[in-house]
Amino acid sequence: MEAQPIEEAPAESPMPVPEEARIEADPKVWASTVELYGFLPIRLTGTTTIRGFSADTDLDLGDLISRLQSATSARGSVEYGRIGLLTDLSYARVGDQTTRTTSRGRFTGQGSLTAIQGMYDLALRYRFGAPESAIGKPGAYSVIPYAGIRLLQANLDVSAQVRGNGDRGLRVEREGSFGRTWVQPLVGTQATVFLSPKLRAFARADLGGWGLSGARDLSGNAQVGLGYAVGNNTDLNVSWRYLGIDYDNGASSRASGYTSYQNGVEVGLKFFF
Repeated sequence: MEAQPIEEAPAESPMPVPEEARIEADPKVWASTVELYGFLPIRLTGTTTIRGFSADTDLDLGDLISRLQSATSARGSVEYGRIGLLTDLSYARVGDQTTRTTSRGRFTGQGSLTAIQGMYDLALRYRFGAPESAIGKPGAYSVIPYAGIRLLQANLDVSAQVRGNGDRGLRVEREGSFGRTWVQPLVGTQATVFLSPKLRAFARADLGGWGLSGARDLSGNAQVGLGYAVGNNTDLNVSWRYLGIDYDNGASSRASGYTSYQNGVEVGLKFFF
């Protein structure tokens, strides 16, 4: 009998590697994000001091919207492997804010405040966990600490008419301006975890300043929210945010500075590339 040739079993084709695994395994991958957002403070409180003359502000959301003259805000990031850069840019101009004014405790009255506030962040970041994406596996997470610089811009104009606390009823008109642009060191962390393939929770916190540019020099953010994928590469984000700034130039007489504390809702549209 002739020996029958032994047929070789066909080689099994390799299983396709998911895109997520290829990205995670390759440390040399470029990725980026862009987020356009709007911050709607439910309440804004603060004090502006110009050469010893102070004006206190307390606005709710309706007051703020009616007095908002312009606003622009956006975030972005780019990374190569796990190392990257991030930026957060915001600018707002609010005019004709009603204030309560004081001058060294002798006068009280009403006034108005026009304020320009800019905050511009640039930082180096490092990612732990999965790459950022609009859609992910439940339980997938990322933690991204960052450190860099924060440029702050403040231009404040106060005009006031105040009444003396006495029988004479003295009325005094005073005007003042404060303008300063300064740089702070910045550290922070942001984190994300997927609750379902399209739903994720995220949080962010940062701190800048530590008194390096004045007697008081501090700023900070705290934010927590949810993001939902409205496409393969787009998220709709809704969050609660707190923003605080506290600055004083430390002059022994007629000091100048300002504080601003805002908390409210932020809504953003984030794109992943």
